[in-house]
Amino acid sequence: MRDYQIPHKAILSREQLEWFQTSQTRQSVLSYIETLNEAVVNVKLTDEISVSPAVSAILEILDRVDQLAKETPAVDNAASRFGNPAFRTLYDKISEASPSLHKKLPNLPSEAIPEVSTYFNESWGNRTRIDYGSGMELNFLCWLICLERLNVVSESDHKALVIRVFWRYIEVMRTLQSTYWLEPAGSHGVWGLDDYHFLPFLWGAAQLKGHKYIRPKSIHDKDVVEEYSKHYMYFACIFFINSIKTASLRWHSPMLDDISAVRTWDKVNSGMIKMYQAEVLNKLPVIQHFLFGSLLPYDGPPPPSQQQQVDGDGHGHTHDHAHIHGVGGGSVPMTGRPSADMVGWGDCCGIPVPSAFAAAQAEKDKKQKQPGFMLGGPGIRPVPFD
Repeated sequence: MRDYQIPHKAILSREQLEWFQTSQTRQSVLSYIETLNEAVVNVKLTDEISVSPAVSAILEILDRVDQLAKETPAVDNAASRFGNPAFRTLYDKISEASPSLHKKLPNLPSEAIPEVSTYFNESWGNRTRIDYGSGMELNFLCWLICLERLNVVSESDHKALVIRVFWRYIEVMRTLQSTYWLEPAGSHGVWGLDDYHFLPFLWGAAQLKGHKYIRPKSIHDKDVVEEYSKHYMYFACIFFINSIKTASLRWHSPMLDDISAVRTWDKVNSGMIKMYQAEVLNKLPVIQHFLFGSLLPYDGPPPPSQQQQVDGDGHGHTHDHAHIHGVGGGSVPMTGRPSADMVGWGDCCGIPVPSAFAAAQAEKDKKQKQPGFMLGGPGIRPVPFD
């Protein structure tokens, strides 16, 4: 019988990060990404696919999180353009409901729920900082890995895990991001893909591999983006970015703009996998928050003796990692742009970055005060970059 344990952080030093780069846990994460990647080549979001009872149960859990968000409106926080405190209430509701939600999953041992649910709970954002980034997205991936290792889902579910489960997760996260103005966690700013996510671009490029007509440069055609956003994650993400930010991608998303010059989706996809390793799995600001348990174990070097340091960036929160700049190294494939670590940016928990939704709402309010202005259509005003 497996000795389950509550997942915990373990990576605090350069030596530990170097161990992680060659660890079986890291290889398991990367292999799972590549396996799911292959499962969705030439697969549309709108394709009819079989959905197992386990996948249906997972989708019900995600629907419940969405419902909890609808039942937890943002509080009046007009004086701030940062994260809305109501997110902490939602986080607590999710954590409280999590054990009972996991009991609905077929074949999941009850004794494994505390370990597995930790990854699930941490997939929605950081309760203290009210932010979200690729590390939280990684927690959701780890949750899926745990469910497969415990035989809740299987290889036959891989296609559905991406275009049904993962995409539903992204939809719910968009609701949380827009409702609670979640700040970008450790944002690379213009060096990143978007403020929050990475994997929908990676798997989204896999969906488009070998497409007869659509090319990476098609992201600059708004009509094409709108039409194909229904079918492909990559275009759906571009459509989302365009919905809250104006001007060209060159100004607010230069990484995506550079990638659009790549000739084939095959090269975009392979480059995305390399980029994920360099910018997520190899980066201390992300991996120092990685959670290890019995299903994704840590057997590397012991942590440094000093584990608690007070952040000096104005946040004032205590956290269990050292600020080591320049760790992780490497450059971004396909573009050659420097990473955040290489330019010395403390992208673990540095200067808080306001949500783009906050700026968009501010612009909406400004326009509504102008005589004769009438906001048309649903949603909020884009961020005025031009």
